[in-house]
Amino acid sequence: MLIEFTVNGQNVRLNLPPTRRLLDVLRDDLGLIGTKEGCGRGECGSCTVLLNGARVNSCLVPALQLPGSRVTTIEGLREWPVFERIAEAFIENGSVQCGLCIPGYVMSTVAVLDETAEQATSEEIRRALAGNLCRCTGYDKVLRAVEDLFEEPELRRRITEILERER
Repeated sequence: MLIEFTVNGQNVRLNLPPTRRLLDVLRDDLGLIGTKEGCGRGECGSCTVLLNGARVNSCLVPALQLPGSRVTTIEGLREWPVFERIAEAFIENGSVQCGLCIPGYVMSTVAVLDETAEQATSEEIRRALAGNLCRCTGYDKVLRAVEDLFEEPELRRRITEILERER
């Protein structure tokens, strides 16, 4: 099946089996290895990417859903003007260890900053990130990083503007 879609702003045209997972397309066909496979069942969030501006587990998205869509991976997010600040918050809070879950957490953080009310509580943030698991760092450090980012309304505004163009 010939599938045309956009990945990180680049047009992609691939002949793929309709059931091939987006995760495998990204890693194996396009060489974008920042998106990680954790569980392969949509339970851990390590493979989180943005599909048309919304976060999805790429291990659950078949290629037949991709025609005409826009995918943003961690590699693409690194080009966004807000990425450096997000990375700093994770580093400052000691949220980074082995690296398996962090790309998914960062992608989810972008979505959470866009989706969640301005004055989100710690519990609301924790629930919004519930689809991401970490075995090394623990959730408190990640939660603190995201809470710090919630204190930056200009950052949140810029994320929403970027995501509006992705939708």
